[in-house]
Amino acid sequence: MDNGHFTETFNITVPQMEQLVRTALSHGGDYADLYLEYTTYNDLLLRDGEVTSGGFHIDYGAGIRVLKGEKTGYAYAENTDMQDLTAAAKAAAMIAGGTSSCAGPFAVTGTAQAPRGSFYPMRISWRDTSAGIFLPFLKDLEKRIFSKDSRVAKVTARLSSSVSDIMMYNSCGELACDTRPLASITASVIFSDGTRNESKSVSRSFRMGAEIVTDSIAEEMAEDAVAGIDLRFEARRPKGGKMPVVMGAGASGILLHEAMGHSFEADFNRKGQSIFSGRIGKRICAPGINIVDDGTIMYNRGACTYDDEGIPGQKTYMVRDGILNSYLHDRISARWYGVAPTGNGRRESFRFNPIPRMRATYMENGATSPEDIIASVKKGIYVDEFANGQVKIGEGDFTFYVKSGRLIENGTLTMPVKDINIIGNGPQALADITAVGNDLKIDNGTWTCGKDQSAAVSCGIPTVLVRSLTVGGE
Repeated sequence: MDNGHFTETFNITVPQMEQLVRTALSHGGDYADLYLEYTTYNDLLLRDGEVTSGGFHIDYGAGIRVLKGEKTGYAYAENTDMQDLTAAAKAAAMIAGGTSSCAGPFAVTGTAQAPRGSFYPMRISWRDTSAGIFLPFLKDLEKRIFSKDSRVAKVTARLSSSVSDIMMYNSCGELACDTRPLASITASVIFSDGTRNESKSVSRSFRMGAEIVTDSIAEEMAEDAVAGIDLRFEARRPKGGKMPVVMGAGASGILLHEAMGHSFEADFNRKGQSIFSGRIGKRICAPGINIVDDGTIMYNRGACTYDDEGIPGQKTYMVRDGILNSYLHDRISARWYGVAPTGNGRRESFRFNPIPRMRATYMENGATSPEDIIASVKKGIYVDEFANGQVKIGEGDFTFYVKSGRLIENGTLTMPVKDINIIGNGPQALADITAVGNDLKIDNGTWTCGKDQSAAVSCGIPTVLVRSLTVGGE
């Protein structure tokens, strides 16, 4: 990648960045890094056939971090003027303060080789297009959805995009540059049969340029928007209790992300806040189960050619063959554990310091067909779409609201269900997985993870059978 584009974008030279790092370390810090960002955002909203809002804005600035023992100093400037960046470097150095107590050298590189190319090359840059040219696409998407079902009463469609130029430099002498596109298309639909209303939202999000806007994705989303709506009108609240739960492939991966993935993030573990603290190398689920956090899936919403500390994107096995294999590390936790960082140091923008965050989190395929998994359940419930959830990282307890599901009776899917919660404990649910399907699906919706700051992620899972969870019903 041409570093000249980035130094010109930020009006800064490598010698100037070297000087800023020296200033940041002037109070004896162990490590310092710079994170420079230039992001352009576009947004277009269609409601009732008309554009009701649209916007364009720019975010530009730089953050400077100093690490000194267990202390972190962080400051930022909303420009890249050397005078302001120098002031930020001095402020970060002062915040870190104190006497250095370095726990060991910072890893210079991750376990993966430097990427040969971007995981998200753009064919048509959003910066070379005008938002107005996408209005026909949104109107076409709306028209397609209306044509699929006579009960469609209202459609709201949105297209949003961003492109971020990122440049990172640190006191190890590493320079990393990245251009990151992110595009999201969403459609929210209200259905009415004259007496009741049901709603459904569908979305697609990829790290792609404007080439994402095609007839095929509009048709795919329109089909998805009306799929299963008959069952939603028929759905009833079932009787609750403890029972086997089959989680459908794809969007059920959000439970894997929330109830289990966060517990593998290394900051929670090094502070003893996670239920999985101190369990590296221990069996936590059945042999054959592999759980991955992956930053290398082409065009995926969670892909990272580099993370936000300049570590190359890589694929990390958190669980391998049922054994807890690795936490998700940034540079701080990697130094603490004496391992290489895994490329999970991520941040919302230059205004935030990086922390361990997931990317694309999923369970790999097993050997059982989804049909055989369902057929093995005498009485239970099948769920394939979750809404809001709550998780306690320390205990691993979780509660998720189910948007779509069906009863399983004598190995057959029967009555559609709604208005239920799935309640359980993450480690126990992992241990209770008794079958894993061969139908892994990565859900490419607009998943956003909140952990003091927002990060774009994705998730996935094959069909899995959990021996026993609590279903909150009648």
